[in-house]
Amino acid sequence: MNQYIGLDVSMKETAISIWQDGKRVWRGKCASDPQLLAAVIRKRAPHARRVVFETGPLSVWFYHALTGEGLPVICIDARHAKAALDMAANKTDANDADGLAHLAEVGFYREIRVKGFDSMLIRTLITARHQLLKMRLQISNQIRELMKTFGLIVPKGAGSVFERNVRNLLQGEEKLARIVSDAPGME
Repeated sequence: MNQYIGLDVSMKETAISIWQDGKRVWRGKCASDPQLLAAVIRKRAPHARRVVFETGPLSVWFYHALTGEGLPVICIDARHAKAALDMAANKTDANDADGLAHLAEVGFYREIRVKGFDSMLIRTLITARHQLLKMRLQISNQIRELMKTFGLIVPKGAGSVFERNVRNLLQGEEKLARIVSDAPGME
């Protein structure tokens, strides 16, 4: 009496499909909230053997939240699942959930290891820092190009050195100074 659940997760709604003995026994949708999903799964599939969904932007959150709810969750590689899901005649969220539930039942999937929240926080910090540094460099380069048009060449430097160099060059250039000083990073 094992039941296998496929979840096709999106930002707003998650399509749910429950299979038992090679047949779909229930299919529906729920808001993409792990607690609500867990309640639906407990109600509709009290003998859940596997709950399967694909990797994606919400997969870390869903995996840890649903595991915390005591569900037997498995996150599978989206590229691997795509090959099987693309064989469906009609590509819909509900049909994808059906396909994932079927994969869960037959055991034809490639489980991936979901990272913990601590490692994801470190990764997020590194990514955010890298992106902010890249954006700061782009803004500095943009200001350099704007000023170069008026014959004002900003010497090398970053951070407060860059800002000091720009302010020194803009002395006596009130109109250009208003434009450049309104740029982000020059407040």
